[in-house]
Amino acid sequence: MGSTAAELCKTGVNVIATETSAIQALEGRINADFVAACKFMLACRGRIVVTGMGKSGHIGGKIAATLASTGTPAFFVHPGEASHGDLGMITPSDVVLALSNSGETNEIVTILPLIKRMGAPLISMTGKPDSTLACEADVNLDVSVAKEACPLDLAPTASTTAALVMGDALAIALLEARDFTAEDFALSHPGGSLGRRLLLRVQDIMHKGERIPVVTEDAPLRDALMEMTAKGLGMTAVVGGDGHAVGIFTDGDLRRCLDRGIDVRAARISEVMIPGGKRIAPDRLAVEALNLMEEKKINALLVIDADERLCGALNMHDLLRAGVV
Repeated sequence: MGSTAAELCKTGVNVIATETSAIQALEGRINADFVAACKFMLACRGRIVVTGMGKSGHIGGKIAATLASTGTPAFFVHPGEASHGDLGMITPSDVVLALSNSGETNEIVTILPLIKRMGAPLISMTGKPDSTLACEADVNLDVSVAKEACPLDLAPTASTTAALVMGDALAIALLEARDFTAEDFALSHPGGSLGRRLLLRVQDIMHKGERIPVVTEDAPLRDALMEMTAKGLGMTAVVGGDGHAVGIFTDGDLRRCLDRGIDVRAARISEVMIPGGKRIAPDRLAVEALNLMEEKKINALLVIDADERLCGALNMHDLLRAGVV
C-alpha cells in the first residue's frame, strides 16, 4: 500500500524525533559508570576488544574503528567466532567492551565465563541494566531507549543509535584524556586529506636540484624568460654570486613589465625582479606554504635552507597535485 509524500515525510520526521530523544536521554547517564569505563580503558595495557552480535555487532565495529583512529588501540571480535577459536585473540591485558541491547545475546553470554576467568575487565553496553551481561560486567553503560523508531518497536533503530553515540562519547573522552592531537590523528590517516595536510612538508613536494628555475642577478631578462619556459613553474629564482637567493621573478612580473613598456630584450633581471621574494623553509608543513600563498595572494615561493641558500621552489600547482589544497 502506497504512502503520500506528506506521509513519508511525517514518518521520517518521527524517526528523527524518536532517535533524538534517545540520544538526549544519554546525557543523564554520563555518570560514575561512564567514568569507570573510561578509567578501565585508559589503564588498558593491551587492546580494547569490542564484540556484539547482529546490529549491535555493526555498531561495535564502528566503535572499535573510532577508538583505534583516536588514540585507543581497538579491534572487533565476532562473538560467534570467539566460541570457535577467536577467543584466543583476547588476552588478560585487554579490556572487553560487549554490546547487547537485551543483555542476553547467547553468543556473548556463552563466552562470559571465559572472559571472566581470563581476568580481562569487562564493560557492557546494554539496554537492560538487570540483564545477565550487565550483571556480569565490571561496569555497565545504560543505553536503554523508551522505544525503537520502528513502528513495530522491533527493528533496532533508536537503540543502535544510542549505543553508537555512547561509543563516540567514550572515544572522545579518551582522546582528550590522552591529549591526542590533530597530528596524532593524521599519523593513523596518512592516506586521507587530513593526513596530507598535517604530515606533508615543503621538502616532500618542492622542485629541487636541476628542476629549480634559477638565474644569477646579472643575467639578462631574456635568459630568465627562457629559464622560466624550460622549467615550467611560472617563475624563476634569482641568486647572487654566493648562491644566496636575492629575488624572484614571476609571470605576473612579466606582465607588469610589459604594461610599463620595459624592453624585455635589453633589461636585466636585477632591474625587474622582486627583491627578496616570499620564502619558506623546507621543513615547514606544506599547508603553511598554502596559507602563506593565500595570505600574500601569490602563486610561488622560494624554499630557503638554514644558511639562506636556495634549495627549492614551490608553486600552487604543486600543492594541488599533492592534495594539500
